Amino acid sequence: MTGKERREQLLDIGRTLFAERGFDGTSVEEIAAKAGVSKPVVYEHFGGKEGLYAVVVDREMERLLGMVTRALSDGAHYRDMLEQAALALFEYIEECSDGFRILVRDSHGASGTGSFASLLSEIAHQVEHILGREFDQHGYDDKSAPMYAQMLVGMVALTGQWWLEVRKPKREEVAAHVVNLAWNGLSALEPKPYLDPRRRRKEREKLEKRAEKAAAKAEKAERKNRTVSSAEPQGGSAVSGLL
Repeated sequence: MTGKERREQLLDIGRTLFAERGFDGTSVEEIAAKAGVSKPVVYEHFGGKEGLYAVVVDREMERLLGMVTRALSDGAHYRDMLEQAALALFEYIEECSDGFRILVRDSHGASGTGSFASLLSEIAHQVEHILGREFDQHGYDDKSAPMYAQMLVGMVALTGQWWLEVRKPKREEVAAHVVNLAWNGLSALEPKPYLDPRRRRKEREKLEKRAEKAAAKAEKAERKNRTVSSAEPQGGSAVSGLL
C-alpha cells in the first residue's frame, strides 16, 4: 500500500469511528488496530488523533458546502434555488451519514476551519445575497435579508438533523415540505407539495377544479333554497289561512 493509499485508509477508518463514538470516544490505538498498522504510522501521517480529526472535519465541510453552493448557483428561479439547496443537504445526509454525524456534533477544537455552526453561517451568507437581491426587486428592506437567511438555513439544518435518525419520508418529499413552509408560509401551505413544478401545477389545477365544483354545488343549493322559499305562500301556510 502506498503512502497516499494508507493515508486515505486511515481517514476512512477515522471517519467511521468518529461518527460512531465521537472524538473523545476514539483512540489512536483503535484507529491503528483497525488499519492493521502500529500507532507511529498514524502519527507519521497526521501527527496524532487531533490532526486526523481536523482533516476529516475539513473534508466533510468542504464537501457539503460545495454541494449547497452549486445548488444555489444552478437554480434559475429563487424557489428553484431553495429547493435544490434543501435537496443537496438531504442528499449529503443520506449519502454521507457518517460525515454529517461528525459535523453536527460539537466540533473539537482541533478542527482547523471551525464547526457545523460556522458552516451554516457560511451557507447563510450566500443565501443572504440571494435574498437581498430579491428583497430589493420587490421594494422590501434588504437589511432584513441576513435575519431571514439565518431563519431559512436554520430551519433546513434542524430538519436535516431530525431526518438523519428517522429517514422517513424520502428526501425529495422532506425537501418539498421544507420549501413549502419556507416559500408559502403557514397561511398558504400546499396540501401536497412537490419539487417538480409540473406536478405542482397539476396539483394546483386539481385543487382549483375541486374548489370550482364546491362553489357550483353551493350555488346550486342556494338557488334551490331560494326557489323553495319563494314558493311558500305569503302570510303563512294554507292551513293557517283557513283557520
